[in-house]
Amino acid sequence: MVSLINLRDSSDLSEVKNLLSECMWSDEERVNTEVTKYLEDETRELYGRFFNDELVGLIGVICRSIGEVELKHIAIKPDYRGQGLGRKLVYEYVKAKNIVRMKAETDKDAVGFYNKLGFTITSLGERYSGVERFECTFSRHK
Repeated sequence: MVSLINLRDSSDLSEVKNLLSECMWSDEERVNTEVTKYLEDETRELYGRFFNDELVGLIGVICRSIGEVELKHIAIKPDYRGQGLGRKLVYEYVKAKNIVRMKAETDKDAVGFYNKLGFTITSLGERYSGVERFECTFSRHK
């Protein structure tokens, strides 16, 4: 495996869209809208991890200020889950970009992932009917 690759430079966005749909409500129009935002919005960054020329994971963020980002998307292909790739994506991004603070909003299913990575978890309550949401915050000192 190699370092994170900027997916903004990808010539084939179909795999990016397929993987992005893994971590969001996979309505095709929503996925296309998110990809367009990553391609056109300079405050957004989308990086991928490849194995044998296959995109196996991605991380998408919005840069809020110097050293502070909001983690919008993280996805690992099903066959590669449970191998620590999500953790590696987060840690590699934080190190490469010198991130001091990262926030993410998630549901109950992903809270354990963020907790294992050392994020502080705060309940946001029921943001959607019957769905509790959580804010996950990672902070480190330079």
